[in-house]
Amino acid sequence: MAALVLLSILACVLVGNMGKIFRRCELAQVLHQAGMDGFRGYSLADWLCMAFHESRFNTDTVDHEADGSTDNGIFQINSRQWCNDYRSSTRNLCHMHCSDLLTSNINDDIVCAMQIVQQPRGMGAW
Repeated sequence: MAALVLLSILACVLVGNMGKIFRRCELAQVLHQAGMDGFRGYSLADWLCMAFHESRFNTDTVDHEADGSTDNGIFQINSRQWCNDYRSSTRNLCHMHCSDLLTSNINDDIVCAMQIVQQPRGMGAW
């Protein structure tokens, strides 16, 4: 019985940390609630288009780049500049682990993306 309880708890923890594929309208609602519609002049449509193009709305997408860096999460945030993947040299400007970008909770992804678009290149960074 104790083993079954432990297994159930472990399953919940693992499922809670797994990625998620958002539906378009669901993601639009999350981004809107986070204040991204109009942030730095970018519409909700801009954010949705970018997220679809980068990850197909999949939060656990990881792309390995030729320079050894990785693009991570729903917005494909690069480890060379923005997060630490512990494999490549990084500036870690968002002060986070790249693995944090791969979960179903995209609050940290949103905070980092908002930081990225405040840079001179704006959404051109993608």
